[in-house]
Amino acid sequence: MVTSKSRWYALAALALSTLAIGLDTTILSVALPTLSRDLHASTGDLQWFTNSYLLVLAAVLLPAGMLGDRFGRKKLLLGALFVFGAASAACARAAGTGELIAARTALGLGAAVIMPLSGSVLTVLFKDKERSRALGIWLTASALGIPLGPLLGGWLLDNFWWGSVFLINVPLIAVALVAVTLWVPESHGDRTRRFDPLGVLLSASGLVALTYGIIEAGDRGWSDARSLTTMIAGVLALIAFVVRQRTAKFPLVDLDLFRSRQFTGGAVLATVASFGMLGLMFSLPQFYSAVEGQDAFGSGLRLLPVIGGLLVGARTAEKIAARIGSRLVIAGGLALMTAALLLGATTSATSGFGFIAVWVSLAGLGLGFTLPPSMDAALGALTPERSGVGNGLIQAMRQVGGAIGVAVLGTVLNGAYRDALPAAAGDATRESVAAGVTGDPALLGAVRAAFTHGMDVSLVVAAAVAAAGVVLALVMLPGRTPPPAAAVEAERLTLAESGL
Repeated sequence: MVTSKSRWYALAALALSTLAIGLDTTILSVALPTLSRDLHASTGDLQWFTNSYLLVLAAVLLPAGMLGDRFGRKKLLLGALFVFGAASAACARAAGTGELIAARTALGLGAAVIMPLSGSVLTVLFKDKERSRALGIWLTASALGIPLGPLLGGWLLDNFWWGSVFLINVPLIAVALVAVTLWVPESHGDRTRRFDPLGVLLSASGLVALTYGIIEAGDRGWSDARSLTTMIAGVLALIAFVVRQRTAKFPLVDLDLFRSRQFTGGAVLATVASFGMLGLMFSLPQFYSAVEGQDAFGSGLRLLPVIGGLLVGARTAEKIAARIGSRLVIAGGLALMTAALLLGATTSATSGFGFIAVWVSLAGLGLGFTLPPSMDAALGALTPERSGVGNGLIQAMRQVGGAIGVAVLGTVLNGAYRDALPAAAGDATRESVAAGVTGDPALLGAVRAAFTHGMDVSLVVAAAVAAAGVVLALVMLPGRTPPPAAAVEAERLTLAESGL
């Protein structure tokens, strides 16, 4: 029987799995210089260490949710955890670049199944009042991995060989496997739904092409013909996917989900929040490293105010939303993010950490007011039959939104940085701020000022997106978030009666 205590144990298991995914998001970045040296990896190899993971993640999210609904979320979740753990060990033992890319691909496969299924299980385990708190913990666990990645990665690389940054996942996954086995009940969605191979092909190819094109545009520029062609092909494939879903007898995604203002608004605003969050996390570590001269461990420490703000915001938003509804809370959170990012855009190369910690904490607080309530609003509109596919759709939108955030804000930052450099700066300095701060000492101050200017411009763009989110929240979300579908409670009762 699913008792109150066992539900929270199950949440701890799901949080551990998302923490491992969050760690993997950033821990690789601090290991890239070491991998380049020890594996003789080219710049292209280094890009594929990251991109192979992201592309598989984008491709598999939607079918993973559907398969979990049909065959059992717990079974697939256990299988995905095993794959993620085994792939982490394979990454650590890779003897060459090809082996590491293959292992990272398998890692992306495991993460693509864990992300939607762990979220869909929450809609079954927790009631309306508890679900907001559970989602806040679940999302915070994932976000916590972002600053912990550089902290742990930097310490491990200082004391052990590079494979240790991947092995850190293994004990987390081992504990999660045991906990999921003991405390997560089996649940299903629509078990009569048939597999839609054409829908899977169109969604996977569309998401892969769009994500790959965005990643390439971040490196090559938004006028690059190959990047634009790839993105256009991805958009066309996704349009064909939507047409297919309207005509298929057993569609992969039920487009009727978007008839719900609650689901559509929550999913879109969670994507907007992910855009801002990952864009911020892209620029800040570089600022701490290049401008303040911090190592990976120090940069991770200075990201902790974001998580502190997120924790406080998520807990506070839960209580306020219960009184005034999620629309005003989410709009207020995005407004706070807008103000914090605009304040951050006044940062200079000589700004002290106290000033930076203030606006970064406010941005985290706004994120806490935005992301968990947005996810809660979208998930609250799902019945158990739709929770797997619906959560996969939300996560796919967030993943693409995050990739767009990194690519757009990264391109804006790099363009403004290069424009602000003095004419005497060499090609290496223009290509990389890391090369600039280790190059000509006479240009060090100019390089740091130029990068800070680039970051400030990117923060203004992020603030504009957050401000647009305020308008979207007020227009798209209902005045008060209605309670979740009664079928969620019915499935809970069924699980309890069956002794699960």
